[in-house]
Amino acid sequence: MELFNSIVGTIDDFVWSVWLLIPLLTVTGLVLTIRLRGLQFVKLWPALKLGLFKRRDPGAAGDISQYQALTTALAATVGTGNIVGVATAIGIGGPGALFWMWVTGLLGMASKYAEAFLGSKYRETDSRGEVVGGPQVYLQKAIAGPVGKTLAILFAVFGAFAAFGIGNGTQVKSMVENMENAFGVDPMITGVIVMILVGLTLIGGIKSIGKVTAAFVPFMIVVYVVAGAVILALNVQAIPHAIGLVFTDAFTGTDKVGNFLGATVGLAIQKGMARGIFSNESGMGSAAIVAAAAQSSHPVRQGLVSMTQTFIDTIIVVSFTGLVILSTGVWQNAPIDPATDGRLDGNLTLEAFAQVIGENLGPAIVAICVVFFALSTVIGWSYYGERCAVRLFGINAQLPYRVIFTALIVVWARFQAETIWQIADILNGLMALPNLIGLLILSGMIARETKAYLASDPDLTKNNVEPGPLTAIAFKFSWVPSEERVSRR
Repeated sequence: MELFNSIVGTIDDFVWSVWLLIPLLTVTGLVLTIRLRGLQFVKLWPALKLGLFKRRDPGAAGDISQYQALTTALAATVGTGNIVGVATAIGIGGPGALFWMWVTGLLGMASKYAEAFLGSKYRETDSRGEVVGGPQVYLQKAIAGPVGKTLAILFAVFGAFAAFGIGNGTQVKSMVENMENAFGVDPMITGVIVMILVGLTLIGGIKSIGKVTAAFVPFMIVVYVVAGAVILALNVQAIPHAIGLVFTDAFTGTDKVGNFLGATVGLAIQKGMARGIFSNESGMGSAAIVAAAAQSSHPVRQGLVSMTQTFIDTIIVVSFTGLVILSTGVWQNAPIDPATDGRLDGNLTLEAFAQVIGENLGPAIVAICVVFFALSTVIGWSYYGERCAVRLFGINAQLPYRVIFTALIVVWARFQAETIWQIADILNGLMALPNLIGLLILSGMIARETKAYLASDPDLTKNNVEPGPLTAIAFKFSWVPSEERVSRR
């Protein structure tokens, strides 16, 4: 088992190194931000109004409303990454890791817009009348030839397996650990209850998922943010210092302090960006799968609504968690966890709540929030994985995938936490790779159609603008020999 963990750790470090995913994520976000002219900043408020208040485009095709698509995407992202993931990033990478989580969020909003735009534009209907879309569809339809098909298949393969990690294993493990620590509930009992709840929800498909998430996702976010706001209010004098640490340590690293072993700038970037994409999933392509099912009259409108999910997830919820951990000082004084090579683990959030709110009430609030956050993520990701499996094996793969996904919940309840996180990181990265490559190839088309739509509807008040025709970019490799080489032949 030690050898297996070592191999997994090595692969994880490479995937999330400065040689592979980190520069690709950054470049993709920057390219899209520039080509879309800072869309995530200038159109944030109209997008929030459209998604949270108007909520739907009357008469538009789709299986669920724009609001339900937003809450389903939030359900899949606002999970343990916002509580445990942030704590792990700071515990290993130092306060500077929070800065790099913010970077992934701000740049990721452009990536999230682009992938949701494509998901809505190139969606199709399956044999059961359900709307299907996402990178496993649009990469092949929008990029002609073998390049597009290869990227689509790779995404589907990695997405189907990634759902078992990011959307199942890490979430279940966080739930059972928090319920055991806060209330003494046996892990298997929690696992069985979660398995039953998820199974009942999945019976109704995406429409059932949309109704469930629309009902409790806003409530759970408000409860957690309010609790975090209370802690920050009671530690208001420590907030300026905490924010200062975030910015300084992002570029200088963190010296050893208390039980914290110290961290380099590289480690802060690696863990911050890895946990950032784990939390908001921008660039991974997952949210495009549910965006395709939304009742939206134009791809630009759905892209903007989906973009707000990253803002809510990272800029709001993640920030509350990070500042609570830093302002209370638990990141440098909490007990060392040998399971993470002597570094601090995800219990930092629980320690912070316990320190301010009380040893009984604080952990109870965190445990309940983790359960709801994680449960919603499991439900949302079951749909993502299922759609990828259907792309690979056809509609008959739907039911078996749901059964396997649900049954594995009780298996993860007994698995080693650190290994689960590393496997999830690897699969997240591999899933993002084909999608990010596709976004770069299609960035010009996305920018042109976005500019054309916003010229006629800058405030997103119309819902009768016709989408542009479907197009495909010919992207294929060719080689023409030189005249000298031909003559030699």
